[in-house]
Amino acid sequence: MKKASILLTLCIVATTLLAQKFPTVFENSNGKQTATYFETIEYYKKLKAAFPTLSIKTFDTTDAGYPLHLVLFSKDKKFDPRQWHNQHKVVVLVNNGIHPGEPDGIDASMMLIRDLATNKIVAADNVVFAIIPVYNIGGCLDRGTSSRVNQNGPEEYGFRGNSENLDLNRDFIKNDSRDAISFTRIFQWLQPDIFIDNHVSDGADYQHTMTLLTTQHNKLGGETGAFVHTTFEPALYKSMSAKSWDMVPYVNFEDGDPDKGWDAYYDPPRYSSGYAALFQTIAFVPETHMLKPYADRVKSTYAFMQTIMEQSSLFANDIVTKRKADIENNRKKKDFAVSWAVDTTRFDQVLFKGYQTNTKTSDITGLPRMFYDHTKPFEKQVKFYNTFNPVVTIQKPSAYIIPQGWHEAIDRLKNNGVELKRLTKDTTLTVEFYHVDDYKSMPRAYEKHHRNFDLVVSKRTERVHFVKGDYIIYTGQRSDRYIIETLEPQGDDSFFSWNFFDAILQQKEWYSDYRLEDVAGALLQQHPEIKQALEEKKRSDPQFAANAKAQLQFVYMHSPYYEQAHLRIPVFRVTE
Repeated sequence: MKKASILLTLCIVATTLLAQKFPTVFENSNGKQTATYFETIEYYKKLKAAFPTLSIKTFDTTDAGYPLHLVLFSKDKKFDPRQWHNQHKVVVLVNNGIHPGEPDGIDASMMLIRDLATNKIVAADNVVFAIIPVYNIGGCLDRGTSSRVNQNGPEEYGFRGNSENLDLNRDFIKNDSRDAISFTRIFQWLQPDIFIDNHVSDGADYQHTMTLLTTQHNKLGGETGAFVHTTFEPALYKSMSAKSWDMVPYVNFEDGDPDKGWDAYYDPPRYSSGYAALFQTIAFVPETHMLKPYADRVKSTYAFMQTIMEQSSLFANDIVTKRKADIENNRKKKDFAVSWAVDTTRFDQVLFKGYQTNTKTSDITGLPRMFYDHTKPFEKQVKFYNTFNPVVTIQKPSAYIIPQGWHEAIDRLKNNGVELKRLTKDTTLTVEFYHVDDYKSMPRAYEKHHRNFDLVVSKRTERVHFVKGDYIIYTGQRSDRYIIETLEPQGDDSFFSWNFFDAILQQKEWYSDYRLEDVAGALLQQHPEIKQALEEKKRSDPQFAANAKAQLQFVYMHSPYYEQAHLRIPVFRVTE
């Protein structure tokens, strides 16, 4: 027994000494600094050279001119995602530095991978890690000391916008940046079971260092959603508490009044967790508290990723089998929700550790201001509204057809693993499509778009002529949820909402009043139904009856001369 104890002690000492050969910038600075982009990549290259359990792959070039790197850790030294999935291993993808001013995950991941490689912590046999060292490379290169006024350290850090000044955590579904395109290819290559996107919070003040935004379990749905809500997530909270990092769900209020509770953060697929849910991937967005010391934030992020490894190993069979079952069920599923709203009648109880708020005179304005009183901490059970109900539900067609000229939509479908076929000859089919009856557009730009919202559509059925080379997308794919949420215009983050089909909103052909007057008489004789509709409109609307231009426009809009493409969303539903 004594010899075994001595041997164990020697092993611990040896692994600790080995880990100390690879200190990080964070450790060398006593937890005050974060590594630069180049220091981060160089660090992983040194680890790879020393340990056969590591591999590094490079993917597409980003807007910053550098490729995305992917660091792979596999205990058995095999680095093929297909093999991992065949072996029922849990594939965990970690994304760091999407907002480089929030670099906690960058430093925590470097230490975690080193400690796994050196056996300082025991790696699970049935869990593999894939780490994006720095996602927003352009923002990481744009370092400064003052852009994060709400944040306590590190001494220097990156900027939120990427090289195109885009917020990459709004770009997952729309893929405007090269960064997002490269990420998409990583995600589709790995097909991860779990996705972690490391962040830092910005909002209310409270005692917790770590908060957690989880894929909304109703949106994830199926066996996986229920498992995450009732089993896996509680296990994460319990394990983090055992490590002395009491977590709370992402704190979604800033007015200092937790008594009314708060809603779970709504995450449509422009965000990482909402995007991951489209592929039945369990996603977590750890949000460390901005005012906590940088060292504590990094350590809690490390602890969370370690906890994910530990609990994923314990629940590996559940994670893998339930995800697989849900993906297969989605192939056969008929109805899909594309928009959700919080259920204000249902809630969980969570233990929240906060600070009481008070008011004092502002040094700036001389008026009363709110502050959090750290001399008055409290703990209380609060309501957490974590159930969402469908608002808009779509019945899945057997296929969609998109004319080949709509490249922006087609390219994004291809990037996300959607299987597309091309028509081999000109074809006329009876299909459904949406006509835009009304909509609004944002007056100010949001992430390079003036998004469409408050959409009102009517569904129509007609014979439509398609040409050789147009794309047909059969449903029943692994990516059905992605297909439906992007192509159905009422989806929260549909391609229509992101302006990819805006060309149909502008009429291309027009008429001269005098010319339409010359042909309208004959037209109304040939089409008595138009004449009848015109007369009924005049009888019911006196202002219309007194407006010659409005009547001509009415006739034109109902005539064969009016262009079919105007206000017709170019996504056609094949229902037979």
